[in-house]
Amino acid sequence: MLFSKRYIKKIVTMAVLSLLVSACQPVKTKPVMRWQQATDSAYAGDISADGQFSVMSSQHHGVSFWDIKNNALKFTWSQQQNNADNLVLHSKIANDNSTVVTANRTDFSLWSANTGKSLGFWRVSNSTIRDIAVSNQGRHLLIGKANGKVEHITLATGRRLEFLGHKEKVNTVDMLPNGRVAISGGNDFFAYVWDTKTGQVIYRFNHPNRVIKVVLDPQGRFAFTADSHKNAYIWNLKTGKLISQLQFTQRQQIFSAARFSTDGKFLVTGSPSRFVNIWQVTTGKRVTKWQVTRKEGTRPTGAVVYSVVFGDNSQGKHSVYTVSSSGYTELWQVPQ
Repeated sequence: MLFSKRYIKKIVTMAVLSLLVSACQPVKTKPVMRWQQATDSAYAGDISADGQFSVMSSQHHGVSFWDIKNNALKFTWSQQQNNADNLVLHSKIANDNSTVVTANRTDFSLWSANTGKSLGFWRVSNSTIRDIAVSNQGRHLLIGKANGKVEHITLATGRRLEFLGHKEKVNTVDMLPNGRVAISGGNDFFAYVWDTKTGQVIYRFNHPNRVIKVVLDPQGRFAFTADSHKNAYIWNLKTGKLISQLQFTQRQQIFSAARFSTDGKFLVTGSPSRFVNIWQVTTGKRVTKWQVTRKEGTRPTGAVVYSVVFGDNSQGKHSVYTVSSSGYTELWQVPQ
C-alpha cells in the first residue's frame, strides 16, 4: 500500500510526540509499605536520616512522632492548631535521632525523641518563621525568618548569632549535624554557606530566581540549592565549585524536599506535585521518578512531598522513604 508524503509525515510526527509524552510519564510504581499517620491532611513532616522515625503535624492529631518500622505512635505533642496562625508548618528530626524541633509562624519548640519531654519553647519577635533546622543532641537550632535574618542558637550557653547576609525573605535553611556550618536561601536570589561561630560567608551561590530549597550533605561533601524556576545545582562543599546541574525538561520545577544518599552517588528530591525524583550527583541526570500516593476523596487531590530519605541499601538496591501532605509515610523500592 502506498502512502502520501503528507500522511507519512503525520504518522512520524505522531510517533515522536508519543515517545516524548511517554518519556515524561512517571514510573508507575507502588509503595512497598504505607503507614497512615494522619487521618486528615498533614501540614508538615520529616523522616529521620536512617528512616526509623517520622514526625507529622496535622490539625486532628497535633504533632505526632512515630516509630516507622514498628508502626508505633511514640509520642503526641500538644500544640494547639486551631487557626492559621498557630499551625505547625515546620518540623525537623536531628540527624542522630535525639531531638525534634517544630515551629508555627511565631513559636518553636524542641522535644526529646527518647522521652517525649519538652526541652524548650521560644517565640520570635518582629518577624515570622520560614524554616528550621536542629543539630545533633539538639545543641544548636537554626531559624530562618521572613525579615531576611537567620538566627543560630546554642542552647547550652544561650548564645544567639544573627546572620545578616540576606537582603530579602529567607525561605530555606539547613546545617551540618555538628551545627558548625549553615546554609540559607532567600528571595534575594542567593544561597549562602556560612560559619555559625563567626557569621562569616564561606560561599555564595547565585541564582536567577528566588532560592526556595537548600540542603547540606550530613557528611559535609555536597550542597544542594534550587530556585523557583528551573535551576537546581549540586556543589562541592569543600571547594565551592559546581558539580552538576539537575537536568529536566519542565519549564518549571519546584523542590520541597531533598536528601543525599549515604554513598554520595545520588540525590533524592520531592516536589509539591507528588513527584519523587532520583538524580546522579556527578552528572545531574535523572535516574527515575514516581509519584507519592494521594489521599482519595480530599481536596486538593495532590500531595506535597515534605521529606525524603534513602533507606538501607546493604543488598545493593536503593529504597526511599517519603512523608507527604496526604498523611502517609511510604517506603518505595527504587526501580532499577
